[in-house]
Amino acid sequence: MNFYINQSIVIHQLKVGGVTNSSVLQIGSAGMIKPLSNLYNTGGFKGPAPEAAKISGPLVPLASTS
Repeated sequence: MNFYINQSIVIHQLKVGGVTNSSVLQIGSAGMIKPLSNLYNTGGFKGPAPEAAKISGPLVPLASTS
């Protein structure tokens, strides 16, 4: 038997304490959530990524507060 649920949800404020890999944040109803986590190496990389460039200062100019 299939159930179809229509919902109207209003969220004024939502605070999430933490999110990690394979986390699920569910709002509303669902029959069953099957966890699934896939990791693919589509680029065929065989080693670690190169070091990031050292940048001093902000990347975006910040507006003055005064």
